[in-house]
Amino acid sequence: MALRGWARTWAGGSVSTAVARLNARHPWSHNDWFHGWILANLPEQRRAALDVGCGQGGLVAALAPHFGRVVGNDADPAMAREAAARCRGAANVSVEDGAWTDVRGPFDLVTMVAVLHHLDVPTALAEVRELLAPGGRFLAVGLAQSQSVTDHVWDAASILTNPAIGFVLHPWPAREGVRPPPYPVREPTMTYDELHGHVTAAMPGATMRHRLAFRHTIEWTRPS
Repeated sequence: MALRGWARTWAGGSVSTAVARLNARHPWSHNDWFHGWILANLPEQRRAALDVGCGQGGLVAALAPHFGRVVGNDADPAMAREAAARCRGAANVSVEDGAWTDVRGPFDLVTMVAVLHHLDVPTALAEVRELLAPGGRFLAVGLAQSQSVTDHVWDAASILTNPAIGFVLHPWPAREGVRPPPYPVREPTMTYDELHGHVTAAMPGATMRHRLAFRHTIEWTRPS
């Protein structure tokens, strides 16, 4: 986060303001962009899937054609209602609010997109492990504090590519300007390396990688 903080104040903040205006003219969802990565890494067994923190239900809707049963869960009742309305036509989809740990498994897929840093990480990873069926897969897209040189290199790459990706995905300038996200936003407190330590301890063999859009991905398959 240090590089991002420096970028916001450099040259009196004028450069950061100009970039923010450019991004607002060509907006894109950093989280939704990773739905394709999730769909490309689905498990072979596809009986049931759980999307934790499903928000407006975009990923739930995308998973519905691939699984016999899909459950979306969001602690925010308003978000859960919106997701349920979005998926009303899918008979194999259900959306719940309340505690995601109370959802009945097992699941062949558990997903989290920009959710893990809202939770107690060790506890959440242990809960995911228990919810997964043998051979089930955990796919997460997350955020972490930047600390190492590698973290800052990826931050720099994200800052530079963010406007270009926005222009490709949203070539026509938006008229509404900067709009607040419809879901709760929380800055991560754990560094990438700290999170990596928790992931490898709870899920031996998991793959965690830096990505553009200030994100990282986690992939783990529960042993059969």
